[in-house]
Amino acid sequence: MEPVSTPNKPKIGTIDNPEVYENVPGHVIPIIEREFDDFDTEAGKFLRGETEEDEFIKFRLRQGVYGQRQAGVQMVRVKLPMGGVTPDQMDAFADMVEEYAPLNKGHITTRQNIQVHHIPLDQMAVAIRGLSEAKLSSREGCGNTVRNVTADPWAGVCEGEVFDPTPYAGAYVRYFVRHPTTQMMPRKVKTAFDGTAEDRAITGIHDIAFLARERGGVRGFELRVGGGTSIMPRVAPTIYDFVEADNGDYLKYAEACFRIFDRQDWLRVNRARARIKVLIDKIGPEAFREQVEEELKGDWVAERDFSIDPILFEHDEGEHAPAPPASAGSPNGDNREFDAWVDSNVTPQKQDGFSSAQVTVARGDLTPEQFRGLGQIMRDFCGGYARTTVHQNLVLRWIREEALYDVWSRLGELDLGESGVDQITDVVSCPGTDSCKLGITSSMGLNAAVREKLAEMQIEDELTKRVHIKMSGCPNGCSQHHIANIGFYGASIKVGDKTIPAYVAHVGGNFEGGSVVMGERLKIRLPAKRIPEAIERWLRMYERDRTEGEEWNDFYARVGRETFEAEAKDLSLPVEFNVENMSTFIDWSKDVPFVVERGEGECAV
Repeated sequence: MEPVSTPNKPKIGTIDNPEVYENVPGHVIPIIEREFDDFDTEAGKFLRGETEEDEFIKFRLRQGVYGQRQAGVQMVRVKLPMGGVTPDQMDAFADMVEEYAPLNKGHITTRQNIQVHHIPLDQMAVAIRGLSEAKLSSREGCGNTVRNVTADPWAGVCEGEVFDPTPYAGAYVRYFVRHPTTQMMPRKVKTAFDGTAEDRAITGIHDIAFLARERGGVRGFELRVGGGTSIMPRVAPTIYDFVEADNGDYLKYAEACFRIFDRQDWLRVNRARARIKVLIDKIGPEAFREQVEEELKGDWVAERDFSIDPILFEHDEGEHAPAPPASAGSPNGDNREFDAWVDSNVTPQKQDGFSSAQVTVARGDLTPEQFRGLGQIMRDFCGGYARTTVHQNLVLRWIREEALYDVWSRLGELDLGESGVDQITDVVSCPGTDSCKLGITSSMGLNAAVREKLAEMQIEDELTKRVHIKMSGCPNGCSQHHIANIGFYGASIKVGDKTIPAYVAHVGGNFEGGSVVMGERLKIRLPAKRIPEAIERWLRMYERDRTEGEEWNDFYARVGRETFEAEAKDLSLPVEFNVENMSTFIDWSKDVPFVVERGEGECAV
């Protein structure tokens, strides 16, 4: 079956003048209608056997459409620059999931995107065209491009900000989307912007990152280049202490970095390691800075327009903030659950009378009903403003303080009123074998099992609540397991001719307070079904043996890797394959014996 075009749709961009900008949250990337026509054409040619698969993959990745481990279906990765999303866009996601996604859910990623899985290829062009009507774009959500640009979801409303980086991040997105320099680099480039010392965007793990700085009244950024997780985790070094913002220098210096990266043909030989961090690790930050200085002398600089005025993303959210409600609800009787939610999920804004509330989204998954319900809450209580987070949650902004109870009540109706956001029960995971070709284990299944175990433990200890747990279905860093206090990546254990799904643990990582630390890998491999028990043992050991007020990472540094390994040593021992032990050979959320079925990922195509 060929994809079906949708005729007579109004054009949202034009070929002659595609750069149509609207400074509304979520309307950052200009839409070009021709791209959907191209997708129709190219998908049809591929389905008829007229195009080689490798060539079609390169094309569809630039349109944000990614292959899955399941044959015949695709994932679309929709970019939400800085995590910004509008109520109408939440409705559009609900419509898309209902129409095309058999699992009846969309997924918030650790890159602030929203992904929808299991869409048949012959329906994809119509699906992404429908999203475009809400000004949503999947352009360069995949491929060797500048991926979704992330930022602090509290930017513009938080205390301690040098300045709000949102306008500059928006200009960066608009400058580099569809840019000829960034279409076929050796690998993807991940970018982050942050304006505070807290560094909630976790700039240290990015290929390129911008931290707001000010000198003599001039706005600029500290430029960091060469961070990343995956098989060679590195914290990005500072290449420049200060590059100006308002004159567009930050765009010019970024393009210089990308041009240098693009010419490294030796990186293209081994695409699994073809990241800018490998180049900087090899030559060092000083040598890379010298190359940037030389690159900036090139003729290409005069050919560019780095003026940010035409592309700056300026939108005063405060002008659209909600008025005080005519009436407001309040707890009637026992208010402990509401108070717990306020204590853990609500942050006062720097604007008097307003707060932001973070919504705990288990595993980052939202149903159509939840998408629509959140969109309506945004309309009713937030002036329409929300941003996704790198921990797979959602921040509702601009809530009047007197409306917090009504917001919490409405979230409860959507099964989204859970407290404890960003605490130990707020476990982060990638999709794993639910959809990813590179997945080894069911990290989503383990996520659910770990959350169940933590709920059973009824943790009340305040220090234990601060522990962060993340898991990936393979050694790559999609869940950011390297920087978790307790992180896991998917692996396997051979027992004769059988295989046990397993995980390798990292302990002692950190991403909070502006400090990025990679956790230390334990030298034991644990069966997947024993991970919840291992976590329980480690947490109870921490509560039992720590000194007064000792934080988790300090405890780990004091007692050492061997202590943690010894505490779970017996859990690492393989078992005999028999009826009694059958469950050990079956992964979480699965019902058949485990087999490693790892395909070739498309990130490096």
